[in-house]
Amino acid sequence: MKTYKNLSGNSGIKAYQISQQSIRIAFSDGSVYLYNYASNGKRAVEIMKGLAEKGIGLTTYINQEVRDQYAEKLK
Repeated sequence: MKTYKNLSGNSGIKAYQISQQSIRIAFSDGSVYLYNYASNGKRAVEIMKGLAEKGIGLTTYINQEVRDQYAEKLK
């Protein structure tokens, strides 16, 4: 997984892994969630990928837009 830049300094996200149709996100509490096209739609996943690469805004987007609509809790 790639370390999340956390440019805001207060993110609960530690790392992420981008795949063609999904993104895995590791949170600072040790949990890891999978978000994919089937669970969230292509648009939401692509926005999450972009925010992950930028290193800012991903936590806010998850909290406001996708909440608990993940495909799977991996950890």
